[in-house]
Amino acid sequence: MTSPIIITGVGKRIGYALAKHFLAQGQQVIGTYRSHYDSIDELNALGATLYPCDFYDDAQVQSLIDELTQLPPIRAIIHNASDWLPDPVLTKNEPLKSTTFTPSQVLQRMMQVHVSVPYQLNLALEAQLRAGAGDEIGGSDVIHITDYVAEKGSQKHIAYAASKAALHNMTLSFAAKFAPEVKVNSIAPAMILFNAGDDAVYQQKTLAKALLPKEAGNAEIIELVDYLLNSRYVTGRCHNVDGGRHLR
Repeated sequence: MTSPIIITGVGKRIGYALAKHFLAQGQQVIGTYRSHYDSIDELNALGATLYPCDFYDDAQVQSLIDELTQLPPIRAIIHNASDWLPDPVLTKNEPLKSTTFTPSQVLQRMMQVHVSVPYQLNLALEAQLRAGAGDEIGGSDVIHITDYVAEKGSQKHIAYAASKAALHNMTLSFAAKFAPEVKVNSIAPAMILFNAGDDAVYQQKTLAKALLPKEAGNAEIIELVDYLLNSRYVTGRCHNVDGGRHLR
């Protein structure tokens, strides 16, 4: 049996697509999820090993780490789990709007899911990742899924953008720390898939932000992940998938 690939946040979108992709190749997949969707039952039926874990709950995170550190050598870990909290709207004479969290809570939660948990998992699984490389230089991988806003910032999701920038910075540190057995890279997508409720006006406005005005689709990320896993000479880099938004 192949060494497992761990993917956090497999319930929907990119994480779900990646899990199905690797399972179809006969790859052992271990996934985490916060909310139970029909996709979780599907992945279970396809042979994935899945752990429910709320990354905002320190006790659950520690239990997950305790489970994962019992695994054999690991081929890769893909840090995909994410949340997208807007910044609170503050005015002089009115209470918070747009979110039930205070500014401090929003920042803490974004840093928890995008920085603290990946940091803890990487450190806890270092030996298994190195072992998963076998005798190959760069034979195993850590991939952080960040966001194109880590480079340009965001007016309404400042805490989110800051946490994704911190996640990429950890890419640099872990790439140096885990070399030469483990490659560590980040992928920074922009709009990959529209949600079911996104109307035509929103879609048109969003597409116009890119030089390549189209919905990228999960295949773009899957192919890039495959490239990074197969490469033996790329580490410590951010790979942007933004359709040229940075040039608008």
